[in-house]
Amino acid sequence: MGKVLLAACLTGLILLGNAWFIIPEGGRGIVVRFGKVLRDEHNTPVVYSPGIHAKLPLVSTVKVLDARIQTLDNQADRFVTKEKKDLIVDSYIKWRISDFSRYYLATGGGELSRAELLLKRKFSDRLRSEIGRLNVKDIVTDSRGRLTTDVRDTLNKGSAGTLQDDPEMPQTNPLSPADSLGGLHVNSMAALGIDVVDVRIKQINLPTEVSEAIFNRMRAERESVARSQRSQGKEEAEKLRAQADYGVTKTLSEAQKQALILRGEGDAEAANIFATTYTQDPQFFAFLRSLSAYEKSFQPGNSLLFLDPNSEFLRFMKTP
Repeated sequence: MGKVLLAACLTGLILLGNAWFIIPEGGRGIVVRFGKVLRDEHNTPVVYSPGIHAKLPLVSTVKVLDARIQTLDNQADRFVTKEKKDLIVDSYIKWRISDFSRYYLATGGGELSRAELLLKRKFSDRLRSEIGRLNVKDIVTDSRGRLTTDVRDTLNKGSAGTLQDDPEMPQTNPLSPADSLGGLHVNSMAALGIDVVDVRIKQINLPTEVSEAIFNRMRAERESVARSQRSQGKEEAEKLRAQADYGVTKTLSEAQKQALILRGEGDAEAANIFATTYTQDPQFFAFLRSLSAYEKSFQPGNSLLFLDPNSEFLRFMKTP
């Protein structure tokens, strides 16, 4: 009897413990009973907010889903523009769960990896389609913002095609064509219970082979411009050098001309002074001229002269 009572108590504790569950902050919970999501009297899936909640033990299981904004970082991929040029685009997506029941069913039990796989493929197809409508200039300029907005809106609202055609979708797809009649496109992320909050392009690069060709062409163009600039610089240097040489030659010739003029004027003035002196006192003038001749004749190392002692040249050296 004691063992039965102990077993009953343990069973009661287990049932009591299983009747309560906790939803952490930032999460939402749905209750699955007999393989179906628990709904209220209005046939709306019941979503539990953070806190402590009760459920039927054993027959009900709780699936906690992350209600926060998630970031899906896509691997850089190659895309073709309207001009048939290849671009390497690196991007990421911000998304969150908008309908927890749809998300749980569409992703096979709320598997995050499953949701990211579906979202990544749909995003890649949509981005490829949008880039194919634009040229490189539009993509790298102001049209980039419109590009990401169009991709986000198209993912949320849906585009041509259906999810049933997707081989990655579960075979037990809960969606039906009636969803599109209710205002929800079967090919949209909303049909998966996902809301794409934002789409961003981190980086746009050219493929390696294209980049090398462009860089080589740019390098050749820059070298051509550099050679042209250097030749123009040499030409300007030659012009400046020629102008400088011309200025120097012209200045020297003018200086020589002025010097000759001044020398001639000085000689004329000296001759005039000599003439005036000669007319005033011829004897004194002759005396000065002789002294000047003596000074020039009797230089150190040149004092040997062969002259007649009675020469007129030596008359001022004789005793008066």
